[in-house]
Amino acid sequence: MRFMMLMIPGGYATAAPDARPEAEAVATMMKYNAELKRAGVLLALDGLHPPSSGARVSFSGGKPTVTDGPFAEVKEVLGGYWMIDVRSPEEAVEWARRCPAGENDVIEVRRVLEMSDFPEDVQKAAEGFGELKG
Repeated sequence: MRFMMLMIPGGYATAAPDARPEAEAVATMMKYNAELKRAGVLLALDGLHPPSSGARVSFSGGKPTVTDGPFAEVKEVLGGYWMIDVRSPEEAVEWARRCPAGENDVIEVRRVLEMSDFPEDVQKAAEGFGELKG
């Protein structure tokens, strides 16, 4: 089963566009990432630039509207993710529990929808698209 562990770092919503983690925090996180890799469960991972350097496209009335960051109304934002492949939801949560996250950080664990999770008519509608794997 594939799961995404979504890192929601405390205070990241208001971080400056050039904000970067400290070397010590990165070194600690790299040890955790190496552990995921050694266990054979890590499929992908990435960190994201702060939302102040991003944009949001919203769709109201069927028309796209672009809002450049920062986003004043947002309290929690995605700072990065891990894609893991494990045997159970409990194992995914256990990996999240082991993360050396900082104070006020949150990791949301979400199972990836597989094509087999959908009814046959939906699978047929998506037929031929295949899975996007790097």
